[in-house]
Amino acid sequence: MSQVETVLLPELDGPVPATLPSALGLLSLALGVGALVAPGPLARLTGVDDSPAARAVLPAIGLRELGSAAGLLSGRRPAGWAWSRVAGDAMDLTLLGRALADRGGERRRRAALTTVAIAGITAVDVLSAVRIGRARRARARVIRMEIAVTVNRSPAEAYRFWRDVENLPRFMAHLESVRADDLRRSHWVARGPAGRHVEWDAEIIDDQPNKSITWRSLPGTGVPNAGRVRFVPAPGDRGTEVRVELRYAPPAGALGRVVAKLFGEEPEQQVRDDLRRFKQVLETGEVVRSESSPNGISVRQQAAQRPAQPLPPSRR
Repeated sequence: MSQVETVLLPELDGPVPATLPSALGLLSLALGVGALVAPGPLARLTGVDDSPAARAVLPAIGLRELGSAAGLLSGRRPAGWAWSRVAGDAMDLTLLGRALADRGGERRRRAALTTVAIAGITAVDVLSAVRIGRARRARARVIRMEIAVTVNRSPAEAYRFWRDVENLPRFMAHLESVRADDLRRSHWVARGPAGRHVEWDAEIIDDQPNKSITWRSLPGTGVPNAGRVRFVPAPGDRGTEVRVELRYAPPAGALGRVVAKLFGEEPEQQVRDDLRRFKQVLETGEVVRSESSPNGISVRQQAAQRPAQPLPPSRR
């Protein structure tokens, strides 16, 4: 697995959504074992010990809970299994409603307390199912890419230029600006499809001088992202291989990528063009524009290209 894949993105794979299926699975396991091993005491606790049907219904509920536990703990389709718990809760509440109507005194009090407890569990299950489903959909829309370019400069030179994050807009065409807030945190402003602007905060979480930089977006961004750039000496003393790994979730998911392609702004092509501009800046000190220079793949972008000349100072 790529190191970038292990970087935590709070919106995509934060600790709560990641552990919820296991927590729900353990709860189902405990409830299922209890209903199978001790149906009599459980019937007394819930106020239905006077019902002949309870001794058959409670083991059936236990088997249902064990099925949910197996599904949730397996890690497969956690959202579906979480919603199956909600359906089971609805059945339990229906049965308890009937039990309340048929009982009085102490049994009715115990049934009422059980109903309140099951209603609370139902609320937790609904919220958990929603969060698990949201996290799953977010992970499904993640775009991953790995791209490299060879630069005729030493790893130390390439690292120093990239490490100064305010240099990034000099070669990343979609960036309006990057402001370094301290040695690790920064604020990014980017141009999105159809002229939209997106802003987020990021932090460097692993910094190995002259070797690699790993970063991720902070919670609250509309475009969760993580990346790693490595600076590897090229064979034959030919400079440095700059290897970039990225993963991010576009605001509009799969539809956002389709729209981007329509505008000629396919993400991998953007990054390839950015790395070619990075090579130009490091080797010549400036980015030039010409019919053969990388400036995207859309007709609109290609028509905007002009004879080779340095970018104006305001765009460097």
